[in-house]
Amino acid sequence: MARKKEPQEGKKKVQNANVEGLHAQVLDQKITDTLEVNYMPYAMSVIVSRAIPEIDGFKPAHRKLLYTMYKMGLLNGGRTKSANIVGQTMRLNPHGDAAIYETMVRLSKGYEALLHPFVDSKGNFGKFFSRDMSYAASRYTEAKLAPICGELFRDIDSDTVDFTDNYDSTMKEPTLLPTTFPNVLVSANTGIAVGMASNICSFNLEEVCRTEMAYLSDQDCDIASTLTAPDFPTGGEIIYDAAALREVYETGRGSIKIRARWRYVKGENLIEIYEIPYTTTVEAIMDKVAELVKNGRAREISDMRDETDLNGLKLTIDLKRGADPDKLMARLFKQTPLQDAFACNFNVLIAGTPKVMGIREILSEWTAWRMECIRRRVFCELGKKKERLHLLRGLGKILLDIDKAIKIIRETEEESAVVPNLMIGFGIDETQAEFVADIRLRNINKEYILKRLEDIDKLEAEIADLEDVLASRRRIKSIIKSELETVIKKYGAPRKSQIVYVQDTAEEGEEEAAEDYAVTVFFSKGGYLKKITPQSLRMSGEQKYKEGDGPLLSYESTNNAGLLVFTDRFQCYKAHLYDFQDTKASALGTYLPTALKMDQGENAIFIMDPGDYSGNVLFMFENGKAAKVELAGYETKTNRKKLTGAYSDKSALVGIVPLKEDTELAVYTSDGRAIVLSTSLLAPKATKSTQGVAVVTAKRNRKTVGIMPLEKTQIKDAARYRVRTIPSAGALLRDDDREEQQMSMLD
Repeated sequence: MARKKEPQEGKKKVQNANVEGLHAQVLDQKITDTLEVNYMPYAMSVIVSRAIPEIDGFKPAHRKLLYTMYKMGLLNGGRTKSANIVGQTMRLNPHGDAAIYETMVRLSKGYEALLHPFVDSKGNFGKFFSRDMSYAASRYTEAKLAPICGELFRDIDSDTVDFTDNYDSTMKEPTLLPTTFPNVLVSANTGIAVGMASNICSFNLEEVCRTEMAYLSDQDCDIASTLTAPDFPTGGEIIYDAAALREVYETGRGSIKIRARWRYVKGENLIEIYEIPYTTTVEAIMDKVAELVKNGRAREISDMRDETDLNGLKLTIDLKRGADPDKLMARLFKQTPLQDAFACNFNVLIAGTPKVMGIREILSEWTAWRMECIRRRVFCELGKKKERLHLLRGLGKILLDIDKAIKIIRETEEESAVVPNLMIGFGIDETQAEFVADIRLRNINKEYILKRLEDIDKLEAEIADLEDVLASRRRIKSIIKSELETVIKKYGAPRKSQIVYVQDTAEEGEEEAAEDYAVTVFFSKGGYLKKITPQSLRMSGEQKYKEGDGPLLSYESTNNAGLLVFTDRFQCYKAHLYDFQDTKASALGTYLPTALKMDQGENAIFIMDPGDYSGNVLFMFENGKAAKVELAGYETKTNRKKLTGAYSDKSALVGIVPLKEDTELAVYTSDGRAIVLSTSLLAPKATKSTQGVAVVTAKRNRKTVGIMPLEKTQIKDAARYRVRTIPSAGALLRDDDREEQQMSMLD
């Protein structure tokens, strides 16, 4: 038995040694090496080979799918099952059938995500404007290439673009598609890479082509005169802002406002919304409207339903008697995604390098790339014609003595010697001799040869013309213009998104206030908020909190009161109490980081009622400094919901105290001392991020640990700790003045 165990024990020792060696390797590897070897290649792959579109307007996944469909003969043929297309595409795209089919769905006519879809689909492909209307499985749907794809593949067999091996080197695929129009601006594209993203809005095809033609004639042309504004597949109304559009056109970054289109049906007293912003969905709109109705902020609405059918999108809002549809829609535009903004980020891969560009720079890059495509096409055609001319000139030499050619062929004993003998006999090269040797016997006559020779003059003229094209930028630009004219004639379509000028938009009325009533607000250390009515509070028992959580502060207020929420990321979120539902003491309440859509890992640490934004708020920091900031600095005319730099980030925050008027505060330090000071010693600051002035005398290992209004402390002899000037070291706390409760308002 012992002999049998020895190999097992030996094996275990080897395994343990291997594990220890593996741990040693992991522990010894530097984080910089890990990033360089593992993370950087991944990040580069995502940026270059997946998420960012290139100058042809496509990502690699789009290009692989469309090229596969082209090779399957789906440009001119009938439809085939989507599952068949997905399977064939996996020869180029190894990322799985689900990802390939999702790519096809986005490019399809049925999904309605593009102004000019590239996939002519049949069956249920879902809808871009709905998050719940999902597409059918690939085995149920059919597809082929849309006619506009002819503009993508017209020159692909003329050496216009480079080809590369697929992932297993069994076939070739194009690195770009030779689009005859600036598809990068026509097809909307969104991608999130590592450390960067791309968000390109779509423009009307005819407007883009006209702008490119104007650019070819004059690089300093006024782009805004031909490219009016973006054009979205879902329609809607673009609120024209000349300054915002100019920023987008010049820098490639900016925001464009879009709102829904609607009509009022007077006889039925209802509103029909039939086009929505490209950036939202039907469900998001209905959820927000339902929330407004529930909170009493849209009392004119009796019902809302989705009546989308085969005729297109339609959301219906039933109105109560006497409701003003214009005023209601003005408020809904302000409070719901019925009006939204498209954040532009024109990030495009240029020669493998991501670059954020304005419209003029994109047109410049596309023009240079397209001119190179034209040159390559002309050069390819020129090579074929020169080769043909070379063969015909060899044939012309045979014309001088056809009998001699026949005699040479007849008297040659070996087949392999026919071509060399013809080369010697007529002074022609091997290519010409091969061409002559391959002529059928019935064509070795003067008539056939003379007809072929008639093409020589024509070929020479065509070659001269092609060489002139290669040498002339003007002629290449002329070819591009003629192709753009053809595209406009075949595929041009009216704008889907209407343009509304700012002065023509209805003034947004004041928000209708929700019902106002008394409430008591409770805020916990864990970031939960409760809003409880007096009646519910009287009937309630003990306040319930999550395990490990507890009360931080509470105050009486009203339902219409404002709310400032400070976080541990030096930010402040603005809201109203009517944004939150009434609750009971037995409930946990509303988790503010989720309700206010805070950043990942951000926590709420303090709340307050700003009132009319008079008075101040005091921030006490661990380094002994205090900042008295004017509340007016948190009032925003643009009704922003999030304020960055709400307080200083130079030192850890110890406490926040709202100040409607000057009062006395008690400050506690880590070495057992206390200071009682009047806030009148601190001058108010207009800058929110100020670090303030020193209250506690700086000393090594001394930190400020708490701050509270004097009347809320256990200090009996305030005169012992009161100071007239700051900074001060304070006085040692007596036992009967020490706090039993937590001194910091933020712990």
